[in-house]
Amino acid sequence: MALWGGRFTSNPAEAVFALSRSIDFDWRLAPYDLRSSLAHLSVLEKAKLLQPTDANAIRGALKELQEEVALGTFAPIPEDEDVHSALERGLMLKLGSVGGALRAGRSRNDQVATDLRLYAIDHMLHLGQSVIDLQNAILVKASEYIDAPAPGFTHMQHAQPVSFGHELAKHAHALQRDVDRIQDWFARTSLSPLGAGALAGSSLSLDPLSSATDLGFAGAIPNSIDAVSDRDFVAEALFILAMIGLHLSRMGEEWCLWASTEFGWAKIDDAYATGSSIMPQKKNPDIAELARGKAGRLVGNLTGVLTMLKGLPFAYNRDLQEDKEPLFDSLDTLDLVLPAFTGMVATTHFNREKMAAAAPTGFSLATEIADYLVRAGIPFAQAHEAAGAVVHLCESTGKQLHELSDGEFAAIHPSLKSDVREVLTVDGALKSRGTFGGTAPSEVALQISTLRGNISINSTWITNESKRFSGMMGA
Repeated sequence: MALWGGRFTSNPAEAVFALSRSIDFDWRLAPYDLRSSLAHLSVLEKAKLLQPTDANAIRGALKELQEEVALGTFAPIPEDEDVHSALERGLMLKLGSVGGALRAGRSRNDQVATDLRLYAIDHMLHLGQSVIDLQNAILVKASEYIDAPAPGFTHMQHAQPVSFGHELAKHAHALQRDVDRIQDWFARTSLSPLGAGALAGSSLSLDPLSSATDLGFAGAIPNSIDAVSDRDFVAEALFILAMIGLHLSRMGEEWCLWASTEFGWAKIDDAYATGSSIMPQKKNPDIAELARGKAGRLVGNLTGVLTMLKGLPFAYNRDLQEDKEPLFDSLDTLDLVLPAFTGMVATTHFNREKMAAAAPTGFSLATEIADYLVRAGIPFAQAHEAAGAVVHLCESTGKQLHELSDGEFAAIHPSLKSDVREVLTVDGALKSRGTFGGTAPSEVALQISTLRGNISINSTWITNESKRFSGMMGA
């Protein structure tokens, strides 16, 4: 059924209805629409705009619809344009013309903005917990490999030895920023548009702050025009989801490299790998690859919404119908990827011997020579030149750094004494980097402990908000 039409003399053309129809994707908003309808009903009742008997009848019918939607016994039909018209049809079937009284003081403009915020909050909280689950899986692995040396890379070249636990934990720190962003987003999103009407508020004695409280929002949006036209919360959510996707993609790339024959560092569990239809020996890191590939989809959804929003004038425009599918798709995509990716991380085993053997290769301890000279009072620019000269000599003679003679060291710089070899060990290089955020195993253990504390705080926040939110859903 249409929610408009009095001034029209004919129904929309079939092609127009097909283009306008959004029920195929916005039906998932039905539970949230019913929830906002109950809040709006309370406001109408308090304002004495409905008779108590009518209000009670509508409330009962809405609660019946909540159960029927949850069970799937009430569903859209081809004639329904969108979720709002479908649910009003349900009310009218139960109550007759009384069901139409709920529309007073409310527009689909503030209605859909409210529904989408409620949906986004619910699903972003759920996703935040999934990110935390991945963080915890990463930190379990990082703790296991704190004392495992490995090459650190810049420009995909051996740079300096690092704790492999440090290497793994960096991803948990990146994901921590994603969870922090969800919290920041939540604070801005927890404002209700309900009561803004089409754009100008209402001449009826409604109370937007009351309905905001009933819905669990922290307050109401203070400008009714902004309330119906703002989709910053969708764009922000899509940015957060894209960033999570980018972080998964970077992790996926590393897992692919580590699992390659050339690296041979990672053994992915059979449950999180796939084979080849033609090559029986293959074991492919498909979970990592799929996560890497999905990042493009997430970035595309963000780009599409930003482009849609960039030129919209004044209040509500029908262009805003395009806000939902990208948000739904990004949430669905990560809800699919994160559990599989978390399982892959949790079950991967790393080859300590191969990583340790590779740690000093590529002259990755050359910086230790420069630092040795700095401690001897040599300006770093000179120390850097001397260390570079040591590497050049090793390359030309086929030796490793520690294999040079005392005379060869001294010929490059007189301050290079025989005890320089004491710093040319991977273990020494790791332990010496105990500055804040450094790769010394003791410092990595402290970083992991601190991050676990932050994760615990975030997890408690998500749990509390989710419980509160689910409690409001039953209101």
